[in-house]
Amino acid sequence: MSENIKAVLFDLDGTLLPMDQDKFTNGYFKLLIRKLVPYGYEPESLINSIWHGTKAMVKNDGSKTNEEAFWEDFSSIYGKEKAERDKTLFEEFYDIDFKSAKDTCGYTPLAKAAVNLLKEKNKRVILATNPIFPKTATKTRTEWAGLSLRDFELYTTYENMSFCKPNPDYYREILRRANLKPQECLMVGNDVDEDMIAKNLGINVFLLTDCMINKSNKDISVYKHGNFNELIEYLKTI
Repeated sequence: MSENIKAVLFDLDGTLLPMDQDKFTNGYFKLLIRKLVPYGYEPESLINSIWHGTKAMVKNDGSKTNEEAFWEDFSSIYGKEKAERDKTLFEEFYDIDFKSAKDTCGYTPLAKAAVNLLKEKNKRVILATNPIFPKTATKTRTEWAGLSLRDFELYTTYENMSFCKPNPDYYREILRRANLKPQECLMVGNDVDEDMIAKNLGINVFLLTDCMINKSNKDISVYKHGNFNELIEYLKTI
């Protein structure tokens, strides 16, 4: 089976970029609060609205981009005028302030090694990170992992996608855009619910256990799994 794989899809947070999800989220929110409180936002309600907007993106049915889904939801909370005016503040935040969240993340040289290995084998490489962040934030997080968006033929952001993980339509959209069949792909990720769902479509999967998230306590023995060194050894076989 593995010899038929033409493309490898990588998750980013907790996969190519080692992190404790809670530590990263808390650090990211602290920076966002520091940026926006001077403009009239109350910390707790701001964070609640970000989570609410994230849920709106996860529920997106493909009728709009995730960006549109988020800002429509944000506008319903704060009003369209304030949302439209302050969107530039969020853009400034992701351009500048967000970069300080690097301190909450780890780093492994094996991320770049894995991508380079696949390129040497003429495999296609796709960055299948949950598209709840803008391109700017995705570019920054990819660079923290020692990589560049240019390393990937396709990468998913909230501007260019209309579905989120764990919706199978997220993976269907990638397959459609890349003109790939499920069995020609390998999805590598650390989140059992969000990444391993790809297996239901016939996509090969590898669960990276270094920063594993398994909120549903599922039996991971049904997935090929291991740490980053074991992933590298597996990628050598495809």
